[in-house]
Amino acid sequence: MITRRALTTLRRAPLHRALSSRASAVLSALDLQSGRELPGVYDGEWGGSGEVLQSVCPTTGEVLARVNTASPAELERALERSREAYKVFRNVPAPKRGEILRQIREALAAKREALGALISLEMGKIRTEGVGEVQEFVDIADYAVGLSRMMNGRVVASERPGHSILEVPNPLGVVAVLSAFNFPVAVYGWNLALSLAAGNATLWKPAPSTPLCSIAVTKIVSGVLERNGIPGAVAGLVTGGKDVGVGVVESKLVDMVSFTGSEAVGRQVGEAVQSRFGKVLLELGGNNAAVVMPDADLDMAVPSVFFGAVGTAGQRCTSTRRLYLHSSIVQAFLSRLESLYQSVRPGDPLDSATLLGPLHTRQAMDIYHNAIERLQKSGAEILTGGAAYRDLAAPLDGGNFVMPTIAIPQEVDVRDPLWSTETFAPVLCVGVFDELEQAIEWNNGVPQGLSSSLWTRDIRNVGKWIGPAGSDAGIVNVNVGTSGAEIGAAFGGNKSTGWGRESGGDAWKQYVRWSACTLNFSDAAPLAQGVQFANTA
Repeated sequence: MITRRALTTLRRAPLHRALSSRASAVLSALDLQSGRELPGVYDGEWGGSGEVLQSVCPTTGEVLARVNTASPAELERALERSREAYKVFRNVPAPKRGEILRQIREALAAKREALGALISLEMGKIRTEGVGEVQEFVDIADYAVGLSRMMNGRVVASERPGHSILEVPNPLGVVAVLSAFNFPVAVYGWNLALSLAAGNATLWKPAPSTPLCSIAVTKIVSGVLERNGIPGAVAGLVTGGKDVGVGVVESKLVDMVSFTGSEAVGRQVGEAVQSRFGKVLLELGGNNAAVVMPDADLDMAVPSVFFGAVGTAGQRCTSTRRLYLHSSIVQAFLSRLESLYQSVRPGDPLDSATLLGPLHTRQAMDIYHNAIERLQKSGAEILTGGAAYRDLAAPLDGGNFVMPTIAIPQEVDVRDPLWSTETFAPVLCVGVFDELEQAIEWNNGVPQGLSSSLWTRDIRNVGKWIGPAGSDAGIVNVNVGTSGAEIGAAFGGNKSTGWGRESGGDAWKQYVRWSACTLNFSDAAPLAQGVQFANTA
């Protein structure tokens, strides 16, 4: 972020050198004007007079655009307008809200390729993953359209004659979504779709390094709201750094905070929201393990582990970071996996042939290098990778490219930071086991509990893995990798991953307030449990 001291000087200077043709084509397709500072606040009107964010392309290092973030006054106004918009939107019938979601779905689908390209440009994931991320938003909007007619309570039998008990869901209020850089569109989509179906207003505070994705999506969504006569602050936006995030999290105008990010920041968010008795949904670290049994189909398992560990350059919450191999298949599995690793080459994520894009920031490269250094000092064998790419041809020479790495530590000790700490980069640690019970113990021995994967064709192993003594993660897969969840089931993890659930399943129930309503349609007013409270004197 650029400080206020430098702001005046920057505004006098040219915004940037000539933008590359690859970048300008992507931005133009979404009507993002790179030649001027972009407004990063939307509350029914576009604005922004706070500090300036630079959006930097992780593939080339070029500055894509500058964004004016929310000042303290603009943040407060956005919060107040969100509250006002909620009071209007809560009275819109749920099926009508579903119709608005259907229109949002259509508007997003029409821009799917362009938005996918923007994700690749600004975040760095490869083109097919960028487009797939937009498809997740489209899919959850589809889901929420149907949900808008099915967000049902229930009738509970009463012990008192002439009484019924209803459990009734109503809109919650203002939902704040603090999303992370690695899924700059989909995570907001998961939250927005359910929040709108429930009748809430939603205020988005995106990662400071992906403001263009949030602006592009908000422009699409706001257009639909405007055409339907709905206040724009029903889906507001405030870009900015830590101060903006803190202001959102601590505001009593926000009824629920959905936060995706690190365990350390998530702990602070949880404490802040709970201290004012707000609701909080946390999606935090994932230190995910794949367990491969001797009867596994390696033709399935090896490519899936490869994608889980290398896809998105290891920057998914569900990326495979630990690989536990049965001792009888270690050599066969690793030789095939190493061949796949050595076949991958870094490239422009906008090129459809590219499988490996950059890390998102220079700081992420530091995290990668520190992890490699710790492994080397511990005596771990670096099977492949272990360094940044050098001497790449322009324009990739300005990017954040590192070699996907397979490391074999000397032993498996899940208390050791080598195993217990999530490294948000393509670093895969390998351990060897003889019994499934040992692998389950290792899988469960780390603080995090997001995703897990077992590869086997033995139904007895499946029963152990998904049962009470099996994996303690929120996602427990069999013959499916740790990465790449669908929207139909609730997504989230246990333990220090935060216990939050988003997307499908029963996740919608977090976005409403519940009331137990006892109705008396009799001519008497009996007390429950047979209590008598009358003066008989």
